[in-house]
Amino acid sequence: MRVDGSVVGSIGSGLCLLVGVAPGDGYHDVDAAVDKISGLRVFNDDEGKMNLSLVDVDGQVLVVSQFTLLGDVKRGRRPSFTDAARPEHARPLIDRMIHSFRERDVVTAHGVFGATMDVELTNDGPVTLILEVNDGVVG
Repeated sequence: MRVDGSVVGSIGSGLCLLVGVAPGDGYHDVDAAVDKISGLRVFNDDEGKMNLSLVDVDGQVLVVSQFTLLGDVKRGRRPSFTDAARPEHARPLIDRMIHSFRERDVVTAHGVFGATMDVELTNDGPVTLILEVNDGVVG
């Protein structure tokens, strides 16, 4: 991941997380997300089955704050981002996510909050998941 041409975050094998924060999100939502993501069995075992978690494979995480995930395109042709949390609410939650992965000994890199970032991704496999967390429950 680059900001103004300089690399600010990079990982090896693992997960790239595009994270959007809504105004009602709290620390309990971040904790639930980190717990779920750390244990998701999305990596192949020796038989090619998705049976291993991020922790099992010593995978790494790249956290990318992405308020545009909360864009609403129902009306008109210009997305509305009013469903995204204000930076003063979102930034501490993104910081908590980074810290929580590191507490689990997961190598974690991240971008620069609020910056325009160029993200390069090599997608090794057909898996892309959307997780939504509401009131501390991943659904």
